[in-house]
Amino acid sequence: MTTKTDNKKYFEAVGRRKTASARVRIFASPKTGYEINGKTLEAYFPVKEMQLTVGEAFVVAKPAEKFHVTVQVSGGGISAQSEAIRLGIARAILIYDIESRGKLKKGGLLKRDARAKERRKFGFKKARKSPQWSKR
Repeated sequence: MTTKTDNKKYFEAVGRRKTASARVRIFASPKTGYEINGKTLEAYFPVKEMQLTVGEAFVVAKPAEKFHVTVQVSGGGISAQSEAIRLGIARAILIYDIESRGKLKKGGLLKRDARAKERRKFGFKKARKSPQWSKR
C-alpha cells in the first residue's frame, strides 16, 4: 500500500513470525537507515546476526533507491522479531518494485515461516509428552 504522510511517500507491509508482528514502512531516502520502535538498528538488535537478518531483503533485491525503514514490532523474542521485520521489508520492496519478485522469491524471503509452538493438550504434560504408563 502506498500512502503519504507529511508529503512523504512510503510503502507499508506487515511481516510475522511465531508470535512476533512487525509493521514496516520504507521511505525513499538519500541513505539507508533503520528505526525500530524508536531505536536504531544497533541499539535494538545488539547481535550482529540479527542486524544482518533484518537487512537481508535489501542485499538480495538490490533496489535502485536507498530507503529509510521505520518499524513497529511487538510480540515474540528478538530472533522472531528480526525475521518478522525481514519479511515485512521484503513485502514492502515488492510493493515498491514488482520486478524484484524473482530475486526475493529465489532468496526465500517472501515465505511466511508458519512454525510456531504447539499448544498443550489436557491429559498430557506438554504438547505431546504423555504421563508415564505402567502396566501394573
